[in-house]
Amino acid sequence: MSAPTLLLVDGSSYLYRAFYAMTHLSAPDGTPTNAVYGVLNMLRRARSEIAHDHCACVFDAKGSNFRHRLYPDYKATRPPMPDDLRPQAQMLPELVRLLGWTVLQTPDVEADDVIATLATQAQQRGWHTIISTGDKDMAQLVNPHITLVNTMSDETLDRNGVYAKFGVYPEQIADYLSLVGDKVDNVPGVEKCGPKTAAKWLAQYGSLDQIIAHADAFGGKIGEHLRGALAHLPLAKQLVRLKTDVDLHAELPEGLDSLRRRDADWTALATHFERLGFKSWLKEAREHGQGTDTPAAPSAPPTPVPAQPVAHLHYRTITNEHDFQALLQRLANSTRIGLDTETDSLDAMRARLVGISIAFAAGDAAYIPLAHNPALTEHQLDADTVLPALKPHLENPQLHKIGQNLKYDRHVFANHGIGLQGIAGDAMLASYIVESHLGHGLDELAQRWLGLPTVSYEDLCGKGAKQIPFADVPLPQASDYACQDADFALRIETHLRAQMDAAQQHMYENMELPVAEVLFAMERAGVHIDTRELAAQSRDLGRELLDLEQKAYALAGQPFNLNSPKQLQEILFRQMGIPTKGLKKTASGGVSTNEAVLEQLALDYPLPKLILQHRSVAKLKSTYTDKLPEMVSPHTGRVHTTYAQAVAITGRLASSNPNLQNIPVRTEAGRRVRRAFTAPAGFIMVSADYSQIELRIMAHLSGDATLLEAFRKGEDIHRRTAAEVFGIAPEQVGTEQRRYAKTINFGLIYGMGQYGLAKALGIDNLSAKNFIERYFARYTGVADYMRRTKEQAAEQGYVQTLFGRRLYLPDIRSRNAVARAAAERAAINAPMQGTASDLMKRAMIAVHRWLGEHSPASLTVMQVHDELVLQVPEAEQERVCAELPHLMAQAGADVLDVPLTAQVGAGADWEAAH
Repeated sequence: MSAPTLLLVDGSSYLYRAFYAMTHLSAPDGTPTNAVYGVLNMLRRARSEIAHDHCACVFDAKGSNFRHRLYPDYKATRPPMPDDLRPQAQMLPELVRLLGWTVLQTPDVEADDVIATLATQAQQRGWHTIISTGDKDMAQLVNPHITLVNTMSDETLDRNGVYAKFGVYPEQIADYLSLVGDKVDNVPGVEKCGPKTAAKWLAQYGSLDQIIAHADAFGGKIGEHLRGALAHLPLAKQLVRLKTDVDLHAELPEGLDSLRRRDADWTALATHFERLGFKSWLKEAREHGQGTDTPAAPSAPPTPVPAQPVAHLHYRTITNEHDFQALLQRLANSTRIGLDTETDSLDAMRARLVGISIAFAAGDAAYIPLAHNPALTEHQLDADTVLPALKPHLENPQLHKIGQNLKYDRHVFANHGIGLQGIAGDAMLASYIVESHLGHGLDELAQRWLGLPTVSYEDLCGKGAKQIPFADVPLPQASDYACQDADFALRIETHLRAQMDAAQQHMYENMELPVAEVLFAMERAGVHIDTRELAAQSRDLGRELLDLEQKAYALAGQPFNLNSPKQLQEILFRQMGIPTKGLKKTASGGVSTNEAVLEQLALDYPLPKLILQHRSVAKLKSTYTDKLPEMVSPHTGRVHTTYAQAVAITGRLASSNPNLQNIPVRTEAGRRVRRAFTAPAGFIMVSADYSQIELRIMAHLSGDATLLEAFRKGEDIHRRTAAEVFGIAPEQVGTEQRRYAKTINFGLIYGMGQYGLAKALGIDNLSAKNFIERYFARYTGVADYMRRTKEQAAEQGYVQTLFGRRLYLPDIRSRNAVARAAAERAAINAPMQGTASDLMKRAMIAVHRWLGEHSPASLTVMQVHDELVLQVPEAEQERVCAELPHLMAQAGADVLDVPLTAQVGAGADWEAAH
């Protein structure tokens, strides 16, 4: 029986090489992927081309290591990690684990030292080791048991190979590197001593020690340089010599046996490859997904079966009256079409039509150009003729329209005085129901569900400063692109609808599509902003920033740039001497000054607290008080946000341009911003805010008798929890005890453990552990729910809301304990947050319909998490405020075992309505 082979990969070496070897590669969401792709490709080749029984991929751990203590300037000349590489370095280890490799990142040493230790241990057991690396330092390890390979250059180095490459043997490499030095790692060598000189000296004297002993025999300038380096040459050798005795027991409790080759987790990889846009690997992962030896949770929906292909495409451009009349006749005889618009802007409220595409069946579509550059096309119909003729069909609710993000197209038609009706399907929303955790762009959907490539907008129009308007695209290409959009949306929606179970189809038709109508109305209405109030606030915040700066200067003893991490590091850790032990490090090895670190320091030091205040005020000023007035529409005098439906996997809505859901409410300055959201003359602002909706859902899901009783009786749930945890009567609960209970109640919803609770309450870990244990002893139903949910999630790969929305958890069975723990926390919280989102959508639909029937002058103008904000005529305030709590409560009456309650208030502005 032959000895085992251990394959060790120097991940850090390949990370940088892959990054610079391949550029301009990114995921569909814009995340750079060149380094990830390069390293994974190398690992895939190594896995298939190099026979091995055991394997590991080793990366450098974050922060400094023992060499920095030997020589503080070690690697000091290295530039910080490029911004495009940083997110790739963070995601890569988990992807490597999923490929079946053991991943090691050992603190206080470098990847080279871990590899050297493992190779030495393997040699002691008689194993053969292959080290895949591009790092010259590794050559010192080569011997009859250890070989180097470089898969990027197809180079293999045994003992003779090392000599052929460097002119010295492996046992002389450390001496050789000490003489030559290393500019990249800032290791000092002998000035003017290059590789040939070092090899020559070692050939003559055999070792660095002998060269040092005979230093006086070296003549000329090079001899002076050698003698000038004598003081630091021993240090240089310490820096370049690899450690072979790193303690790896904590990471590898079974030693080398922990490195047994494992099968890849193809199901989880498919999810990542989908997100990253690695299409050929995605196909391969899906093909392997059902055949792995290691069972994996079904952490993604079943592999999409592409829709039936279309034999022949019938795309045409409508540029004459005869063809247009034929199209109108066909519309009159149709019941279902695919619909898409081409426009001159992504701003839905301002976009104007460039053309309209209509699909009648798979592969059968037409494009009507309306505003293309006349210099590039001889014929196109007059929009003033086309739009009035199309309007009856576009506004016909019996003619069902299918599209991709039709809320946008609805705005575009509204800009031309057309009220689009009959929206019966949306490929983006259908995808969101079937596979919420994946991307929902038409290009991605076409690849996933049709197995067809698409021409992207950037392919057609270019990118950045060189991008041309769609109106300037040659008409033949523009027409094919537009027809494809309408055609593919129609096909994909049809195919996705067929993948839905009964609950998903009900959600799609009765929740997502109707709420898209509500969002369209909200976006169209916008919200009134008092720009003078914001201007006054901006001036006040500016003065506050100046005051905070002066206070910071006084504490630091000098002026400095509060926004400069480098200057902040200098002030805090060098001049003020704040200890850095335990603080997060940057990629370059310095101490981070991010928000989390400053919050940690602010507990003990006043300057970090001031910096945090300054950042908070500056963000409020730049994001809201300065920015909002610029976003007021000149046509409506209001701000029109965009609500995204298909973003959060839990079903929560997102707001952008501007984000109205992120205005801070815990500070007076943040609450003051809400005062600028006002009602015009004759109207009033009304707020309807669900009370503790997620805790109520927790009571229902867990079936905990104590929680259910408290909510049914209308008790103060935090007071009740405090009484249970502290073992006292509710009337004896003090303010601080209720605060503890509130933190525990909400923390457990998000899967908070003892360390998180200790930090939140400012107590020690043992006390936090005792609080949690007492909570679960009193609320046994909650403890059972959490255990049951984790088990169910691990078994099926997803959890569900009460309405059947599936929330997939790709990392629920990850071998990475940190990733798995995060997925378990999400498994507990997602059904609650997702159900809360579903209930809010139900409430929005009900409120919108009731207002349409009973108070048509009222408008729903904002949705912020668990709150609806309305603009109501003053004369109808009493009636609307009386009806809102009932409408909000009814959203959960048929599914929850506890009542929903909503707090309703009214005032001249948003803040006053609370």
